Amino acid sequence: MAVLPDESFRDSIATIDEEGNRKYIFPKKPSGKFYDYRKWLSYFLLIILVANPFIKINGNQFMMFNVLERRFNIFSFPFWPQDFYLFVLFMIVGVVFVILFTVIFGRIFCGWICPQTIFLEMVFRRIEYWIEGDRGAQIRLDKQEWNADKIRKKVAKWFIFLLISFFIANVFLAYLIGSDVLLHMIEDGPKGHLSTLISLLIFTGVFYFVFAWFREQVCIIACPYGRLQGVLLDNKSINVAYDFVRGEKEKGRAKFNKQEDRATTGKGDCIDCKQCVHVCPTGIDIRNGTQLECINCTACIDECDTIMESVGLPKGLIRYASEDEIEKNEKFKFTTRMKGYSAVLFILIGILSGLLFLRAEIETSILRLPGQLFQHKGNNISNVYTFKIINKSNNEIKDVHFKLKDIKGTLNVVGKQNLVVPRQGMSSGTLFIEINKYLLESDKTKVEIEVYEGNELIQTTVTNFLGPRSFD
Repeated sequence: MAVLPDESFRDSIATIDEEGNRKYIFPKKPSGKFYDYRKWLSYFLLIILVANPFIKINGNQFMMFNVLERRFNIFSFPFWPQDFYLFVLFMIVGVVFVILFTVIFGRIFCGWICPQTIFLEMVFRRIEYWIEGDRGAQIRLDKQEWNADKIRKKVAKWFIFLLISFFIANVFLAYLIGSDVLLHMIEDGPKGHLSTLISLLIFTGVFYFVFAWFREQVCIIACPYGRLQGVLLDNKSINVAYDFVRGEKEKGRAKFNKQEDRATTGKGDCIDCKQCVHVCPTGIDIRNGTQLECINCTACIDECDTIMESVGLPKGLIRYASEDEIEKNEKFKFTTRMKGYSAVLFILIGILSGLLFLRAEIETSILRLPGQLFQHKGNNISNVYTFKIINKSNNEIKDVHFKLKDIKGTLNVVGKQNLVVPRQGMSSGTLFIEINKYLLESDKTKVEIEVYEGNELIQTTVTNFLGPRSFD
């Protein structure tokens, strides 16, 4: 009778014990080729993450997500409320790119690029290793009584964590309200900006909670991307995978014995040292196959390669590979599904690029004043309008005025001469249009209005002009 494999590990997660309590993870400090690659990539991305809100191109902040004022900058392109469709399209392109990346390379984004992983593994954990030591030392310290040594180490760690969380909160705030506004508030001091200070302290508390206590639970419980991989991955996707064919062979895993030849005994190359489990930041056993908790951080690859090298066995027992490559020895192929996602991505990028290229830096809207009917002025009909001019450029627009196009009439702006629209700003007001009633085509006539800066035409807009139903 065939023995079914033990699948009980799928009924729970590694950070919860049998009684349902939180089980803290003390991962071993990783080392190796992939960890070095991740480390340098992480430092590069951290520099970009911190510098983004302070970099300006053509006067625009490189990245800004000002939700309160509904103003967004992405790669220095400013997006106003009127450009929300472009912002949404930008987000859709990002989502499709992540989906395509996941279909091909699995959850590699989580292990290599995600800010949560970078901050936790490359900043907070490294400080923890520096203060408390490696896995064994941390476990002993956790079980140790609260004496002077433990208090000193814990308080030092928590204080540094708090300072870093406060710094991250400031950077996060620079993305939300703009770096110029943030620096101005810092210069003014906290007294004049108590609401912002409270928000800053709340963000600090959230980041401290996440990186000092919640940690890997974000990836396991809170992040929806981990659930997505269940429907995106297939046997063709490249993941951090355990080569069970080579690791188990006919007789399964066995402890290493240098006196025997494993090739003739039928024992697998896995020596069951459990170092891949000890080094995992989410506490899983990669030998159980692809799991929700795996973030493809490659720590188990480096650790297993080190062990294999020390016992004289080939490296690559845990490596980047697809299930078909391991089980059927099939090389990677660009599947139809991958081609479909790629086609959708290229189409969306093309549409977005075209819309960005065609987007006007000046946007004018002229609308009839709600609730107001037309007025008779002799043979002329008068309508009152509100106008709004949005300047998305970094140059001030001076001497703005309007002209009627292809129809005779008068256009007068109320109370404003030499209208000026500030850079990255807006101007609004009221204007009257008078047209002889005999020139009107119907009771609702489309009227084109030209917007000029001095003698230069900068935009043409259209509005409705109301008149009487009969022209007797």
